[in-house]
This record gives sequence, C-alpha cells and structure tokens, in this order.
Amino acid sequence: MKLNNLEDLLIHELKDIYSAEHQITKALPKMIKAAASKDLVAAFEEHLEVTKNQIKRLDNVFKMMGQKADSEHCKAMEGIIKEAESMMEERADKSVMDAALIASAQRVEHYEIAAYGTVCTYAKQLGMKDVEAELGATLDEEKKADQMLTMVAERSINLKAEHKGTR
Repeated sequence: MKLNNLEDLLIHELKDIYSAEHQITKALPKMIKAAASKDLVAAFEEHLEVTKNQIKRLDNVFKMMGQKADSEHCKAMEGIIKEAESMMEERADKSVMDAALIASAQRVEHYEIAAYGTVCTYAKQLGMKDVEAELGATLDEEKKADQMLTMVAERSINLKAEHKGTR
C-alpha cells in the first residue's frame, strides 16, 4: 500500500491495530492460564471480552471509511507477545509470575494507547468525527485497562512478590 496522504496512513495504522487486537485475543487465554491471582485472572478475562468488542468496533470503523476490514501483520505486537510467552516459560513463584504477567500486559496496553492515540489524532485532523469517536472509545478502554492492571499490582500482587511469594 502506497502512503500518499494522511488518510492512507490512517488506514495503514488501522490495519496494524486490527492485527494487534487479533494477536491479543490469542495471547490473553495463555495469560489467563498462567495467572494465579483471582483478581488478575478476572482482569484478563474482562479485557479479552473488551478486546473482542474492540475488534467489532474496528470492523465498524473500516465500514464507515468504505474499507474492507483487513490486517497488516503487527510485528511490534508479535514481539511484545513473544516476550510475554518467554516470561511465562520462566520458573517463578506464582506471585512473581503474576507481577511479570502484569508487566507484559501493560506493555501491550501502552502500545495500544499509543496506536489508538495516533489514529484518533489522524481521524480528527481528517474531520472524521464518527471514526474519531469510535477509536476514542477504544482508547479510553485501553487507558482504563492499564489503570486496572496498576491497581491490581499495587493492591496485592507486587506486595506478595516483594515478600518472596508468600501467600
């Protein structure tokens, strides 16, 4: 795809995000299985459902723009997920693993926050108010997911990990 203008770049970035979201739906079940904390499992399960809805929202955005919902493989998300999978293979105390899973999940969230923030800016610049609103809703969800992970970490998991995993 040749990038001739900002709209072309927006479509390119949306395809990247579409790929990233699909990769996340495959990675989250593995993270759920690896998590020990009930709060963390619940946060991951909730975000899996939110992610599925975000994919539907992206389908709608592509439709609004007269584009076919399509993806362009997101190498960045692939790398973030590979790091998470590598971490899950480590021998670690359950609470330490939970802290590591949160770190991995927050890397995912931060990437998504950057990506959605960018496409929101492009949509705004292009006067695509409906597209901007849809993407902005997802950006807000990604920020909330990041805040929830921080809260779960600070409330219990990091404390348990600090104390050598005693439960």
